[in-house]
Amino acid sequence: ETGVRPKPMVEIGEMPILWHIMKNYSQHGFNEFIILCGYKGNHIKNFFSDYFLNASSMTFDLKNNTMEVVSSDVEPWKVTCLDTGPGTMTGGRIKRAEKLIGNEPFLLTYGDGVSDVDITASVKSHKESGRLCTMTAVQPGGRFGVLQFNEQTDELINFIEKPKGEAGWINGGFFVCQPEVLSYLDEGDSTIFERKPLETLARDNNVNCYKHKGYWQCMDTLADKKRLVELWNSREAKWKTW
Repeated sequence: ETGVRPKPMVEIGEMPILWHIMKNYSQHGFNEFIILCGYKGNHIKNFFSDYFLNASSMTFDLKNNTMEVVSSDVEPWKVTCLDTGPGTMTGGRIKRAEKLIGNEPFLLTYGDGVSDVDITASVKSHKESGRLCTMTAVQPGGRFGVLQFNEQTDELINFIEKPKGEAGWINGGFFVCQPEVLSYLDEGDSTIFERKPLETLARDNNVNCYKHKGYWQCMDTLADKKRLVELWNSREAKWKTW
């Protein structure tokens, strides 16, 4: 899949996972996006350059060389595709968007996971915390199902399918940040946001956690992708909040 296109362009149903992520943000009133393009970023640019046209009914007057939009069914999105280098790590990519972000709070996420996280609630939690960064924490299901035994007789009592919370809380990838967070970053290609910058923010007591107990799934493998497609096609996609 990712040998021919970037992971955010891998499709769930007929739309890339990036679209699914943006739809959730849009549901909460956030419609201005900066996409930090890297590996095969031209695929992302091509998708958005054609998006309005493909979602609209058009009249083409070839004789007069004119085009008229009859009707359109697109989201009120403003999308900036910013080239940040093919091998740049997460921190360097964010830093290179500093001029576009400006001196205002911003939201941040990855392009390879879906969730029904309540973006509005995470922003509220961030404001109430007074900290520079809020990270959504999630409890993924365990990798394997587990067996429950009677401790005295070793009799099998129950099968538990991939129990939630087995691995504890982890970074769910949905952030709310004050502009001061950008000062913790440098423009080097090797700067990893989740390492020194986030660790330093935590040591400075500037990271708030918003705990999300709903649906969350990253797409790390082809099996993950197939499972997400199955859920979407069967209309059981819990991340679909719109």
